[in-house]
Amino acid sequence: MLTNCNIVFSFENKGLFLRIKRNQFVMILKKVNSVQEALQGIEDGMTLMLGGFGLCGIPENSIAELVKKETKNLTCISNNAGVDTFGLGLLLQKKQIKKMISSYVGENAEFERQMLSGELEVELIPQGTLAERCRAAQAGIPAFFTPAGYGTEVAEGKEAREFNGKMHLMELAFNADFAIVKAWKGDTAGNLIFKGTARNFNPCMAGAAKITVAEVEELVEAGTLDPNQIHIPGIFVQRIFQGEQYEKRIEKRTVREKK
Repeated sequence: MLTNCNIVFSFENKGLFLRIKRNQFVMILKKVNSVQEALQGIEDGMTLMLGGFGLCGIPENSIAELVKKETKNLTCISNNAGVDTFGLGLLLQKKQIKKMISSYVGENAEFERQMLSGELEVELIPQGTLAERCRAAQAGIPAFFTPAGYGTEVAEGKEAREFNGKMHLMELAFNADFAIVKAWKGDTAGNLIFKGTARNFNPCMAGAAKITVAEVEELVEAGTLDPNQIHIPGIFVQRIFQGEQYEKRIEKRTVREKK
């Protein structure tokens, strides 16, 4: 919406809110009021990127909402597919995922069953290649060459080229409709800070799709965060909301015996 007056201009698009006073830039606001509003526009058959590593730093609220929405035939790009009862495993249980593009999927029995039965399409990618295909999309780079996977099944159907005496495969940047990431803290302008090992696939997925949704544990006003601590600037984020009731499950707990 564009209001023509001498004092304030307003513009709304994809969850953005821009307010400009005469001869003065104020702020682009990315905050939305709920997970339902944040996921508006996600439809059957879309391709989604979902941040996280194992169960660390996954967008729990957004995944739960996708289950409620019963969105189906999804292609999901994620390092892993969660476990049977948590993370993307919840979408697999409801058979909402048509294809998984992942690096590691070893902790999900339902994933294994669907893959072996032919119910689920699976594309396994070396972890570094998965990360770089996200980062390339974020940077606007359509393709790149990597030595990972040359001479294996990963190379089937891909262009190979020699660089400095070593063979490389051409990999394409991802083309996703939505990237859904989880951060520890964010502000209303979309700037994000990740905490600890939750700073995994989330930073390289932010801005790597047509629309990026960020859910955060703590949402503060723009200008509150220390600029030196920000990991992802708000320009990569279109919608941000504050999540709630995070479980933060541990995928596999190993305890050393006391001596």
